[in-house]
Amino acid sequence: MRYSQLFLGAIIIGICAAVTASAADVKIIANASVGASSVSADELKGVFLATKTSLSDGSHVEPVLEKDGPTHEAFLKEVVGKTDSALETYYRSLVFTGKASMPKTTASDADMVAYVAKTKGAIGYVSAGAATAGVKTLEVK
Repeated sequence: MRYSQLFLGAIIIGICAAVTASAADVKIIANASVGASSVSADELKGVFLATKTSLSDGSHVEPVLEKDGPTHEAFLKEVVGKTDSALETYYRSLVFTGKASMPKTTASDADMVAYVAKTKGAIGYVSAGAATAGVKTLEVK
């Protein structure tokens, strides 16, 4: 096998590994103003589907989404139960009927952490390996 074939094979394996992120590879983060230290999977889903605006401890929350990528896809599949396009359609119908507005989106884990850190009540997600200084990590029960 040639070096170029080995190199191409390594690239393909790396891409496949990046695309197969799972919920275990996702951390839920929140602004320090959020009193909860854990959240149920149902609560989390409700927050990101705009059916809940507060957690069981009474903390008001605002969902924040990443625009795309393996962490975003894993979060949507495992927590929300929708694809990116299905979620966008869902939110558009809520906006059209006046029931909600489109959630804030960020371009990267670093942008997500920065936004959540400075925005009271913000709750979002990042990859498990992301630096999360300035925000709290919530346990999903």
